[in-house]
Amino acid sequence: MIKKLSLIVCFTLSVAVAHAQHPVIPFFDEMGSAKIKTEEFSQAHDTIVQVEHRIDDIIWSRYIYRIIDMRYKQNYQMYFPVESDDADYRNLFKVITDAVVDGMPIYERSASNIKPDFLQAPVDRKVIPTMFMADDPTADYSDDPTHFEICCSDAMLVHYDSVADELSFHFYPFEKLVRNQLKYLIQEIVFFDKHTSRMYQKIIAIAPLQSDKISTRDDSDIMGSLIQSIMFWVPFDALRPYLAMQYVIPNRNETKRVTFDEFFQKHLYTSYIVGEGNMYNRWIPNYVKTAADAKKEQERIATELLNFEQDLWEY
Repeated sequence: MIKKLSLIVCFTLSVAVAHAQHPVIPFFDEMGSAKIKTEEFSQAHDTIVQVEHRIDDIIWSRYIYRIIDMRYKQNYQMYFPVESDDADYRNLFKVITDAVVDGMPIYERSASNIKPDFLQAPVDRKVIPTMFMADDPTADYSDDPTHFEICCSDAMLVHYDSVADELSFHFYPFEKLVRNQLKYLIQEIVFFDKHTSRMYQKIIAIAPLQSDKISTRDDSDIMGSLIQSIMFWVPFDALRPYLAMQYVIPNRNETKRVTFDEFFQKHLYTSYIVGEGNMYNRWIPNYVKTAADAKKEQERIATELLNFEQDLWEY
């Protein structure tokens, strides 16, 4: 009898401890509203998992450059909402902008090519507002019936306060600028770790592209226009804490909550290859003539990556 009572007491205590460790959070609050958003997000950036790979274990690696196009349906959740005052959600460009205002470093591209130049100092915060221009002050918009006149100060999405030495967000030109923010360029590295015997993909950097500067009329200089469209490069690891603290806008399921960091880490987006690391320092637009040839080259690179991993396990 005593043994049975002891078992009952132990079971009751274990249940009580379990409930104490995992409190039951109701789906509806006291006002009857659904608790869709997480109420506490301040420590989310501390939960980011970083896998440390030893350099001696990496026996093969390859740089790949991809473009994430917001016009693909799978990427819509990164493009919307386009309003800057949404109380619950921000799009990817707004997250990046807020991170820059908060002090996240950004870098210019290399002087000789399109790659990020992380060896140089970050962009001076005094110069940053000129990178967030809704309009080019030197351009002639007389032939553009959709253009409206705004002063140079109002055309800047980010303002610099020289007295406080701080940056601030200016909502007025946001919707105009974000409509043109249709593409992002990412630099990633694909590598094989012999310690875990598996392939990995890691995004090194991401760059917003100004789509109106990517010319489609002159096929002879697609690469030049792509270079000119780069606003700046962002180290992806520096951006991750901000991505981890913002949910993407839900798609047909308000309860399925995914942060931007999860969205990238789980590769829920779609992209296409525009270049790779090679000894010729060439990208696909440098040596293909037609869209069909470009697609074949993209498939060739993707197949080579897949075949390398498959060949590792052949006996």
